Amino acid sequence: MDATNSSAVKYFIISGISDDPMMNNIIFFLVLIIYLLTLGGNVSILLLVCLDRQLHTPMYFFLCNLSILDISCSTNNLNNILVSFISGDNTVSILRCLVQIFIFLCLTCGELLILAAMSFDRYVAICSPLHYHMIMNARICILLAIICWVLGTVESIPIFVELMKFTCYKSNVVNHFFCDIMPVLKLSCSDTHFLDLYILTLGVIISAFSPFLMTFVSYVFIIGTILKIRSTTGRRKAFYTCSSHLTVVSLLYTTLAIQYLRPHSLVNLKSNKFMSLFNSGAVPILNPLIYSLKNKDVKDAFQRKFSLLP
Repeated sequence: MDATNSSAVKYFIISGISDDPMMNNIIFFLVLIIYLLTLGGNVSILLLVCLDRQLHTPMYFFLCNLSILDISCSTNNLNNILVSFISGDNTVSILRCLVQIFIFLCLTCGELLILAAMSFDRYVAICSPLHYHMIMNARICILLAIICWVLGTVESIPIFVELMKFTCYKSNVVNHFFCDIMPVLKLSCSDTHFLDLYILTLGVIISAFSPFLMTFVSYVFIIGTILKIRSTTGRRKAFYTCSSHLTVVSLLYTTLAIQYLRPHSLVNLKSNKFMSLFNSGAVPILNPLIYSLKNKDVKDAFQRKFSLLP
C-alpha cells in the first residue's frame, strides 16, 4: 500500500519472519519455547537472589536488573509473533508501533548501562577489595540502577519525538517481526537526516560507546590487577569472578553492532530479522545460563533453595 501522506496510512502491517504458513507454525512454537525459557530462566534468577541472603550483593542486585530488562525486552519484541499467530491479526497502529520502538530503545540503552555498572562493580571488587563494601553500598547500588533506567529512557526520547513528526510513509508494511527503528525508517518518505545523524553519532556515542568505554576501561584495570597476582590460583579465581559478565557483554555488543552500526540505507532487513530474533530470544536465555553455569555462588544457591535432595 503506497501512501503520500500520513492520512493514507492508518496502521502498519507486521510482515513477520516468513510468508510460508507452515514455516510460520514452526516459528510460532519456536518463539513460544524461547519466550517461556526466557521467562523461566530470568524469573529463576530473580527468585534465587530474593530468597538466598548470600546473593544479596551488588553483583546480583545488578543481575536482577538485567533479568528484568531481558524479560521486558523479550516481551516487547516477541509479542507480535505470538499475538498475531493466535489472533490472525498482524496489524498495529502507528502510535503503538512507535511506542514499541521507544520501549525497545529504552530497554536496550538501559541494559548497556546496567552492564557498565556491573563492570564498575567488578572493578571495585578486584582492584579495591578492601574498600568494596564501603564503595558499593546499598545506597550507591540503588542510585546507579536508577540512573541506568532513567538515562536509558532520556536517551531514547529524541528518537521517539522525531518519529512522531513523520508525516509520510511509502508503504504500511513493516518488513520485520516487530516494530524496529530501521524498517520504519526505510518506510518513511519524510526527512530522516536528523535520525541518521543521531543514531550514528550522538546515539552511538551516548547510548553505546560511553557504556562500552566504561566497561572497557574497567576491564583494562581489572586485567592489569589480575596479572599482578602472583599465584596462579589467585589469578584464576579473580578472572573467574568477572568471566560471566565479560561473556554477556561481548555477546550483546557483538549482536547490536552487527544490527545497528550501519546507515539504514545499507541495512539488509531480511538478515536483520534473524539477528533480531537471536538478540530478542537467544541472548535473554543465554544471560541466566551463563551466570548459572559459570558462577559457583549461583549453583550453590540453586542447590540450597531448589534441590529436591535432602
